[in-house]
Amino acid sequence: MEDGKPHILIIDDERGLRLGTKRLLESEGYIAETAENGTDGLALARQQEFDLALIDLKMPDMDGIEVLKEFKKIQPNTVCFIATAFASYETAIESTKLGAYSYIPKPFTPEELLQQLERGYERRLLILEAEQLKKEREERMLEVAYEKSRLRTIINSINEAVLVVNKTGELVLFNSAAMNFLGLNELFIGDVILDLLPKQITDIINQFISSKEYISSSFSTQVELKPDKELIVEATCSAVPDASGSLAGVVTVLKNITEMKKVEEIKSQFVSMVAHELKAPMAAVIGFIRLILDESVGVTKEQEKDYLNRSFTRLNGLLAMVNDLLDISRMELKRQQREIKEIDIVDSLKSTIDFMEFELKKKGITVNQNIQTTETKIKADQNEIIRLLTNIISNGVKYNKENGAINIDLNRTKNHLVLKISDTGIGMKPEEKAKLFQEFFRAKNEKTRNISGTGLGLSIVKRIVESYNGKIKVESEYGVGTTFLIYLPVE
Repeated sequence: MEDGKPHILIIDDERGLRLGTKRLLESEGYIAETAENGTDGLALARQQEFDLALIDLKMPDMDGIEVLKEFKKIQPNTVCFIATAFASYETAIESTKLGAYSYIPKPFTPEELLQQLERGYERRLLILEAEQLKKEREERMLEVAYEKSRLRTIINSINEAVLVVNKTGELVLFNSAAMNFLGLNELFIGDVILDLLPKQITDIINQFISSKEYISSSFSTQVELKPDKELIVEATCSAVPDASGSLAGVVTVLKNITEMKKVEEIKSQFVSMVAHELKAPMAAVIGFIRLILDESVGVTKEQEKDYLNRSFTRLNGLLAMVNDLLDISRMELKRQQREIKEIDIVDSLKSTIDFMEFELKKKGITVNQNIQTTETKIKADQNEIIRLLTNIISNGVKYNKENGAINIDLNRTKNHLVLKISDTGIGMKPEEKAKLFQEFFRAKNEKTRNISGTGLGLSIVKRIVESYNGKIKVESEYGVGTTFLIYLPVE
């Protein structure tokens, strides 16, 4: 069909009838093509599409029934007519079964032919319209299927669990995370899911479903899905509207907040520990000052000086603790200023030992160094490495015995600079060693009773080492001594 004109193919071995019919149809607005036999007609059908086909029943190369059969294979939607002077009931039945629209006896008048073709063309237009509707419907179905597939892909890629139920509580959409969160091996669309959900979540969903009015707000609750705080989720439920704006269902999103709750608990414990550590020295200082200010007590000058010295020591310890806490905070937030450059560990060791010379001599401690490598340089922040060494060697002094020793070994593997610092001091019990790097932990026994400290030094050391992707190990025996092994990456 071109520009709204019917396109017809005339297949007939009678030249006069063929050409006469062509002229008649062209005068009536048809676009007509002709073929003198079935073979040529089928060849034309393979080259272009026709709205109508007029096929003679008797032709020399192949009869019209055979041509009709092959033609329908090539162009199944073309409206075909069989024309013959040898009409019979049997051939009419057979041609109709093969898809012929009508059977036109010869000779026919122009009016009879045009009337038949007009009805046939109307049939052709209905067929084309039906095909177009079918195509559009299939395209819409494909689009819907694609949208469903895309939605399913998106839903399954979400880490949070997603569950959607309709107004009767039947499951209409879910993702694999929902099955994992709820500990279910299988779920199916149409399942009544409410009985499988925790009561807190079910109560919220029922609130949406049972309400006579549409609820636009969302509601959340926190639920422990696995015991011992192994899995805690925040469930958020929201209404899903239909086209009319009324309730179609409820979507529930389960977000894993287990780690967040653990962090909150750690923060709470940390704040409690800080408050506890600050309370005792502050109370002591207040007590000393109160004694000095209370004239009724009659504090002597010597006592006053002693109380002030004790207050100074306590406040100095508090200041050290606050500075350590600030350092830990900066490390956690990655806000500390760092100047990464090539430094020599041997130089850093010398600087640290020189700085602690007074404490070492006061306690009679000997430092023995065994440098087993000439490659002693790494890329790091000088101040951080000094602080790391100061904390460990300082512990080796404080927790050492009188006239003890600190042994320092330095060697290098393919990937690490390995620093080993041992002391001949108090050592630790196994339960003390397990808590060594925790904030505010200090071994408390008869040998450590008079040793001061914030309990934050080794926690800072561990953070510094790990910030360089290194690792730190500790070996200790109570009453014998402690050894720290520090592995700092070469690159």
